Amino acid sequence: MASRSKPVPLPALPGPDEPPVPPFPGRVTDVGAYRLNLRRTGAGRGVGKAAERAVYVHGLAGSSLNWTDLMHVLAPRLPGVALDLPGFGLSEPPPGHDYSLQSHTNAVVSLIEAEGGRPVHLIGNSLGGVVSLRVAEQRPELVRTLTLVSPALPMYRLKLSNAHMPLMLLPGMPGLMFRLPPASSPQARADLFIGLCWADPRAMHPERRAEWVDEMRRREEFEHTDRAYVDSLRALATGFAPGRGNVWRTVAATTTPALVVFGRKDRLIDWRTSARAESTFPDARVVVFNDLGHVAQMEAPTRVAALVLDRLAEVAARQTGRSA
Repeated sequence: MASRSKPVPLPALPGPDEPPVPPFPGRVTDVGAYRLNLRRTGAGRGVGKAAERAVYVHGLAGSSLNWTDLMHVLAPRLPGVALDLPGFGLSEPPPGHDYSLQSHTNAVVSLIEAEGGRPVHLIGNSLGGVVSLRVAEQRPELVRTLTLVSPALPMYRLKLSNAHMPLMLLPGMPGLMFRLPPASSPQARADLFIGLCWADPRAMHPERRAEWVDEMRRREEFEHTDRAYVDSLRALATGFAPGRGNVWRTVAATTTPALVVFGRKDRLIDWRTSARAESTFPDARVVVFNDLGHVAQMEAPTRVAALVLDRLAEVAARQTGRSA
């Protein structure tokens, strides 16, 4: 940020007994070789012309809806655009049904270039965190800062809550698991994912829960839905293998200033990965929330927004000092 002297007041979110902020409108748009559903903040129209702006990248089984509250809170300081990754949400499948990490990375790069090609504050969750890392490694000139919320960094110990994930890699298993309890209906699948992602699923606003159910119901209409999830999961698993593609190598090679957030109650990503993240990132502030799960940006958007803005101000002040 250019200055810390006159911060713009951030909007408050409705209370738990009030209707939540409505989702930002989505529009399916040609972005390079992709047809992506994009949601922009009100101030985000013309985001390519803004000096400071954000791009939001959701996680596996998520969508641009996962960013509504954080986008709302940050909009006065960071107009932004959230995408549905290819094959997720309302975005069309990628060319050739290629759900590799590189294809997802290319989609985000194409979006940033379409938004003006100037560096953005890239904010990713889970799978979106890994994709964001790869964007920063491959195209550092496009990324001013990284914010990674429960990024899917390689871990080599299973938890009871994520023991089903390796099974999803077996041929035929995903189709079976998607059609048996507890994931045999849109409501059941939404409840399953919310239960995995939130530290306290009861804290999710009923209208937000209804949005997830509607999202699951819409995805049932698309033949590519299961394939997008499973192939993206398999692609993510390739980043856990030793060798050049290992995500920890990407972490070590990414010099973009980062904020990395973990939740101690995350049922999918072990928060203890934070220690290795802190020692491996060349330039990162690592924060662990004791009371949050896998989607801190949904569970505590105002707290995450405060961290984001503080980190951006810190990075800007440091860069200003270097240029003085």
